[in-house]
Amino acid sequence: MTPDAPRVVSITAGGAGMFCGSCMRDNALAAAARRLGVPVMLVPTFTPIRTDEEDVTSEQVWLGGVNVYLEETWPWIGRLPRPLRRLLDHPRLLRAVSKMALQTRRDDDGKLAISLLRGLAGRQAPATRDLIDNLLASEPEVVNVSNLLVAGFVPGFKDRVEIPVVATLQGDDIFLDTLSASDRRDALAEMRRIASRIDAFVVFSRDYADRMATLLEIPRERFHIVPLGLSAPETFFDAEPAIDPDRPPTVGYLARICPEKGFHRLVEAFLLLRRNPGTEQARLVFGGWLGALDREFFDKQMTTIDDAGASAAITHLELPDRDSKIRLLREIDVFSVPTTYREPKGLYVLEALAAGIPVVQPEHGAFPELLASTGGGVLVPPDESHALADALHQLLIDPEQRRRLGKEGRMGVNAHQTAEAMARATIDVWRQVGRSYSEP
Repeated sequence: MTPDAPRVVSITAGGAGMFCGSCMRDNALAAAARRLGVPVMLVPTFTPIRTDEEDVTSEQVWLGGVNVYLEETWPWIGRLPRPLRRLLDHPRLLRAVSKMALQTRRDDDGKLAISLLRGLAGRQAPATRDLIDNLLASEPEVVNVSNLLVAGFVPGFKDRVEIPVVATLQGDDIFLDTLSASDRRDALAEMRRIASRIDAFVVFSRDYADRMATLLEIPRERFHIVPLGLSAPETFFDAEPAIDPDRPPTVGYLARICPEKGFHRLVEAFLLLRRNPGTEQARLVFGGWLGALDREFFDKQMTTIDDAGASAAITHLELPDRDSKIRLLREIDVFSVPTTYREPKGLYVLEALAAGIPVVQPEHGAFPELLASTGGGVLVPPDESHALADALHQLLIDPEQRRRLGKEGRMGVNAHQTAEAMARATIDVWRQVGRSYSEP
């Protein structure tokens, strides 16, 4: 154990069966912190997490999704004996139920979120009380939460014990924007109430720190910027990737397939790209989670490609695991996930860069700072398909520039954006808030 290393309980949110970037990052952080000698207990909430690396979460799920839903619908469920409620939090049951939960969007999701945020004053008070009791039994010196939606317990917890709490913010504003105007207003009010009880916030860019400090009405000095980190980036390729002159120019996409990630913008740019000299035979290889809620959107994009006569030029990988993800990256020349929102993280960019693949990303959110740290990419105006197509074209017809950017990006990730670098910076934050409580 490293000197002055606090005992940390880190609470993450399961992605209901998806490969969720936030829970994958939380898992990588906990694993790296442990390698550095810091005892971190990583606990999932709602559902177990899904990751393409070793899962280091505890087997027990706190604030399990079945109890959360049932207590919202039938409050008397919370009066059942705790051992019976705990059976409803069994990981196997939660995994099965989460598959069904991903198929529908409920109109009252906003009300459920608001109730969760209210903690001991919400309908999920029994599950929240169980979480607090479990947390106290774990005897942490610092508590870390992965977002504010899982942090409704914080005021009740801090009323019982003086232990610092750190919150990692990695998409809370995006969640708010999915709600109706009235639910957004109420949820934001609860988030601000919770945020006032949190000691420090961890984010991955100055842009996000500025935005969230304003949104949550929290002093900017309570925000700490740490590097987003990738586990073992050197394993994506053992050597610099070779450029195959016989392969058609190939664009890659590796993220959830949905409007928010800008998949439709990439399809538009790809079809424009095939009209340009030198890239008439361009291909598009893509993969990522495709939920039932986005199937209609996806089918529309496939119809657009088919109508343009380009169906034979695409390859769709349903849900890549780590090995197939690496194979996908071996088959492409340039990478892009042109999000329509201001991305707070961008783990997929690090994966492409670690593989030596140059990226083209919108000039918003975390991307400008991420590429300033790593190099290896080009920025284009957001939501402009013609600009994206032009940037892709310039890279695809210039193998030397691709080679230079790919090497630069790979070196940048290995130098600055590893899970260990992320863990060291986060451990410093944990130590800092821990010392603030121990000092007279």
